[in-house]
Amino acid sequence: MKSYSVLLYYCYTKIEKTEDFRNQHHQLCLDLNLRGRIIIANEGLNGTISGVREDCEKYMQTLKSEKRFENIDFKIEYTEKPAFQKLYVRVKDEIVHSSLSHINPNEKTGKYIEPQQFKEILKDIDKNEDVLILDVRSNYEHNVGKFKNALTLDIENFRDFPEKVKELENYKHKKIITYCTGGIKCEKASAYLLEKGFEDVYQLHGGIIKYGIEAGGENFEGKCYVFDERVVVDVNSVNPIIKSTCFVCGITSDRMVNCANAECNEHVPICEKCGWELEGACSKTCQNHPKKRPYNGTGYYQKELNGYDPHQNSLRKK
Repeated sequence: MKSYSVLLYYCYTKIEKTEDFRNQHHQLCLDLNLRGRIIIANEGLNGTISGVREDCEKYMQTLKSEKRFENIDFKIEYTEKPAFQKLYVRVKDEIVHSSLSHINPNEKTGKYIEPQQFKEILKDIDKNEDVLILDVRSNYEHNVGKFKNALTLDIENFRDFPEKVKELENYKHKKIITYCTGGIKCEKASAYLLEKGFEDVYQLHGGIIKYGIEAGGENFEGKCYVFDERVVVDVNSVNPIIKSTCFVCGITSDRMVNCANAECNEHVPICEKCGWELEGACSKTCQNHPKKRPYNGTGYYQKELNGYDPHQNSLRKK
């Protein structure tokens, strides 16, 4: 049995005194020996954390015991080792950087489509010209995997989404279904589409990860980029294919890596052969760069711990 859980979650809810909440939440994670990244803002909570199953269960129970968090939809995956080595609990202006801070998804957002319903829609997507599946993620994410026939946008970061909506004017007559990794971006993306005059707007509830867990991931092509040490994960257990190609030689490959040159750090697919030949770099230039990191075959570079202390800034020092 895989001993560890990875929890992906968010909740748009009012949080006052965010610094006080951050301190308390940091201590909760320390007490449960959890690691990961959590963002706290006045508008809510967003996190991906990892730990042993029992501790993750306690974390979920603790959050859900508070009325403001009782409806959090945790996406739970199981792994053989922790997905993080560090714990970051930070206060920011938004729980996902969107340039859409004026939108409150509790007041306006696209209607939810559940994974099983979305699965049926995808089966006939070739024939249904009235439906548009819209990927709101960044280039490096959808380059390694996306839903069949989905429209992708040329964006480097989600904060660029509002500008790209201008390119969607020709689709205003369609039923638009947005999706992202875990659902958080779609809450605001779908709301923004409604704000701009799109009338029939929906979102995949829980995103790609929930779809993989509950509906087998059918018709998701490639792998899903995630923001932890796994880098990419399989979601399609029904009809999987490899969508991406090696950035260097062009052969089919879904080995997503970060360029070994720390100054480049480009997120790209690189096949195993090119990975070893270029020592994890995405080009000869990066291979010869003085800041190229040692390559261990994975293409993931854990930041040095450098005396990292998870108890720093906690309520209780150990």
